[in-house]
Amino acid sequence: MDWLCAEYAADDLLRTSGLVEPGSLEFRAGVQALALTVHLAGAGVEEWLWRTSHDHPWSGWVAGRLSAPAPEGPDLALARATWRQLRATELRAADLADLAGVAGPVPPSPAAGIDEERQVWLPAWQLGVALAHLALHLH
Repeated sequence: MDWLCAEYAADDLLRTSGLVEPGSLEFRAGVQALALTVHLAGAGVEEWLWRTSHDHPWSGWVAGRLSAPAPEGPDLALARATWRQLRATELRAADLADLAGVAGPVPPSPAAGIDEERQVWLPAWQLGVALAHLALHLH
């Protein structure tokens, strides 16, 4: 039940942010990344913002949390399946990492001058984390 609550909260936050079209692959990646963050971090919005920030190693944190010994259950199984899907899926998007010169999600900023014509294939989690972070800021 915890996973479903995290996924519902993530869907609501991303939907109300208006960042991407609901139903798109980008939207789904954002919901999944935010749901994993909410589920694994617990806490509140400040914790989620920190976990999804550019300088936080989100993918390593998620992998570590999901591989830690824990009682098996449906919530953990759903979280693990979501993580596998996010890692296995790639999306074509603006090269957010190129802006900072490092790999990892960078929250897009119109003032930063992202060249949206320059597109690359990114792991879905990478775009999802950036969208999750922006949606939390807009909340």
